[in-house]
Amino acid sequence: MKLYEGSITQVHGIRVGQAQDEEARTGVTVVLVSHDGATVGADVRGAAPGTRETDLCRPENTVEKANAVVLAGGSAYGLAAATGVMTFLEKHDIGVDMGVCRVPIVPGAVIFDLSVGNARVRPDAAMGEAACRAACKEVRQGAYGAGTGATVGKLAPGAVAARGGVGTASIGLACGVTVGAIAVVNACGDVYDPETGKPLACGVMPNGTPVLAENLLRGGVPAPELPRIPSRTGQNTTIGVVATDAVLTKAQAQRLATCAHDGLARTIRPVHTQMDGDTVFALGTGRVDVDVNQIQLCAAAAEAMARAVANAVNSARNA
Repeated sequence: MKLYEGSITQVHGIRVGQAQDEEARTGVTVVLVSHDGATVGADVRGAAPGTRETDLCRPENTVEKANAVVLAGGSAYGLAAATGVMTFLEKHDIGVDMGVCRVPIVPGAVIFDLSVGNARVRPDAAMGEAACRAACKEVRQGAYGAGTGATVGKLAPGAVAARGGVGTASIGLACGVTVGAIAVVNACGDVYDPETGKPLACGVMPNGTPVLAENLLRGGVPAPELPRIPSRTGQNTTIGVVATDAVLTKAQAQRLATCAHDGLARTIRPVHTQMDGDTVFALGTGRVDVDVNQIQLCAAAAEAMARAVANAVNSARNA
């Protein structure tokens, strides 16, 4: 399967660390930024999110920069991984100087993977700190970090979900600016290639028949063929980060996160449902201070995120 080029770590000032429990099928992916932090924005589109510090990311609120973003499994329990990330950053004297101490700014979001592995084992502070220690420029894609227990194609009742995972990609613009994205794909919907429009991953019935969600919605699969199993709200989600080394205001970072959701919509069908907690964070590391066309940045953010989603499921399949 084709993998799109690039990585979010090609954005200046960005490293990624991952840690996982492969037996329990859960893990953490941490996006670390340079010592001074990065301008941050966020956009939550799914109706069942599990998030941390998204209010801080709003353009009108005081703190402008984040020091890291945490993506984790474990549902709401997995938000504990951010404590370990804060511990790591504090040890390195990183965070907002409050006089008595520094407070690292660490937004985050989680996916539900408790039904895949061991529901009693979840990402915790120790795993978050371990992910920070492992941070580097190389990003392993597929069933690693927060994508270890990710699955997709869960709309059809009774279908066996396909493997999701973590994926990344980046785009270099002619002005010297880089836009990169990383996604943890645990969607209710199916995943499609953004270039060809062909399906990459969907649920499969016990008899081996693939079931595309869009065929269900169009009446392409007769209802009597599907067992009557109620859907479980909140057990799906695609979360991610889009980053650029351009100088951004906080409002522009917010818009970048919003536009990155277009990449999810191009590759995941359906997306932003009542059963998903889809959330995207945006980071601007501020290396390149040029008059970048905001339309260019937003278009690149959507494209990079779409490619990252495709890379996640293709890497999981190739593993």
